[in-house]
Amino acid sequence: MARRVAVVAREVLHWKHLYSEVVTSGLCTGCAGCVVACPHDVLGYDDGEGVYKPFHLEEEGGPGGCGHGDRGCTSCTRACPRFRDWEPEIDTAVFGRNRAKEEVSGISKDIILARAADPKICEIGQDGGLVSAMLIWALDHGYIDAALVSYLEGDGTSWKAIPGVARTREEVLAAAGSRYTYSANPMAYEEAVGGGAEKIALVGMSCQSSVPPVMTVRKAGKPARRFVLNIGLLCSKTFDDAIFEELLEAKYGLLRKDILKMNIKGVFQIWMRDGSYHEVPLKECHAWTREGCKMCPDFAAEHADISTGGIGAFGDWTLTIIRTDLGRDLMMRMLADGTIEGRPGDDDPGAIELLRKLSHNQRKRWPEVAVDAPRLRPPDPPKKKKVPKPDEAVPPADGTVAAAVADGSAEGASGSPRQ
Repeated sequence: MARRVAVVAREVLHWKHLYSEVVTSGLCTGCAGCVVACPHDVLGYDDGEGVYKPFHLEEEGGPGGCGHGDRGCTSCTRACPRFRDWEPEIDTAVFGRNRAKEEVSGISKDIILARAADPKICEIGQDGGLVSAMLIWALDHGYIDAALVSYLEGDGTSWKAIPGVARTREEVLAAAGSRYTYSANPMAYEEAVGGGAEKIALVGMSCQSSVPPVMTVRKAGKPARRFVLNIGLLCSKTFDDAIFEELLEAKYGLLRKDILKMNIKGVFQIWMRDGSYHEVPLKECHAWTREGCKMCPDFAAEHADISTGGIGAFGDWTLTIIRTDLGRDLMMRMLADGTIEGRPGDDDPGAIELLRKLSHNQRKRWPEVAVDAPRLRPPDPPKKKKVPKPDEAVPPADGTVAAAVADGSAEGASGSPRQ
């Protein structure tokens, strides 16, 4: 008698699973990776009234149903940087290993302080204008032909951040500065491709910076091929647009149309068009934390080529975490030709200690009912404040860029741009 062999059908992970496990569970950050990757154009994006989530455009099957998924399409789950084992999958593919529990801010090669050498870029940009300088340099040198960034809607007085494309120096500088409300920058992908872009940089918050590598690792279609540079922004949270009327205006009399600039340095800093300056305690802002940020475990944009943030003692320098070979090549070349200025991360040990502290605390947001890896961290440190010693300030790394910054040997950096 012939033996019967049981055949187990392969599970097809599609919108139904993404909807239940991520979109409606609280894990969804609103990065829009799934919307960008959908080859059937059946996913929309709701950025009104503080929602910032994808939704299915077809009514058949209800909000969690998808006929294309039932027939085998899995693009949306492949593009989601919060679906199932996203962190170890990306770590293994990008870095060749999983993140150790001590590496709460992710795997890195170097940590330095950097800023634009051009005084105009330094002045217009945030915290020394490093990101603007990188984009302009990458455009000029053929690394990229477009960048996905955020702009302010209309004349800027609404302070509503919207995705957009930068192809020139002028457009890069127009996008400079921080918003602190959410913009799903990957949503500008279609505009970039429509304009002929084939080598695209993404500038995005930590959740968004995991989109390009997860698309590549899981083979999520053409978008994965076109993302060639990934610049991440350190991010603990963004705020709902309602914070302008319900807190800044109602309590402090600060009208959004009169705001000139914002920053966060321990407090919410606000500069007004009339020349006045105001500080709002961050504790007062917590009630307006965007829902998609409440379970995000990644403060340090752990999967970017280069992660950047304005934390630390020096307001006109950017704390810069170099993670990949491409990121190191880019930084070495810009240091060598004088596009940017750099100094060792050890110059501001408090910034690196703060990076670790904020990264450690954010890991705790990831719920225990989800996969374990993103929560991995050392035990909580004792309450007593500890000042790091200089030789403890920088985590183990190959030190290439940091050494070049320290001894001025960045001249002659070699390599070629990723195509």
